[in-house]
Amino acid sequence: MQLPVRNLAGEEIGTVELDESVFAVPVRVDILHRVVRWQLAKRRRGTHKVKTRGEVSYSKRKLYRQKGTGRARHGSRGANIFVGGGRAFGPVPRDHAIDLPKKVRRLGLKCALSDKLREQKLHVLDGLELPEPRTRLLRERLEALGLANVLIVTGGEPERNFALASRNLPRVDLLPQLGANVYDILRHEHLVLTPDAVQLLQERLR
Repeated sequence: MQLPVRNLAGEEIGTVELDESVFAVPVRVDILHRVVRWQLAKRRRGTHKVKTRGEVSYSKRKLYRQKGTGRARHGSRGANIFVGGGRAFGPVPRDHAIDLPKKVRRLGLKCALSDKLREQKLHVLDGLELPEPRTRLLRERLEALGLANVLIVTGGEPERNFALASRNLPRVDLLPQLGANVYDILRHEHLVLTPDAVQLLQERLR
């Protein structure tokens, strides 16, 4: 399977061969869902914390005598039914990460790439370089290509002027090939790969 390679000016400068075992697998929504859940769970910090009944700064003495007042039977002022009291079963610091087999992660990335190709929203661009780090210049070139909402994946470190120009575009993200992931691919309308990124992804996912 071949896909045309264009430059930032929109000119076709060649073709690239796509491995069908990576870019043409059946798209499984259940696998995509599992991988996205795994990614989002891993990024949660899990630092939420509230004070329990044993941690609030109140005396443990009984508020008033048990009988004869006509009021409810209460013990410590730190009980959870009082304002400022300790919370029962509140959140504590923990790790939200879940386990996911490597085979499922690899299949999820293949499904995401295949989905973009199936929807004709996978593009291969070469020569991602700019003469100067101007955001306006990059925005105009991407809009001319119909790529306003796009994830750009490069083979290695992106060219400095291109990276600086892309930082101020809210719907444009730039990642090296090793950082390509299902969540970022799915949340952008278009996916752009460089020829180097195509080669490295195929070697990584075969």
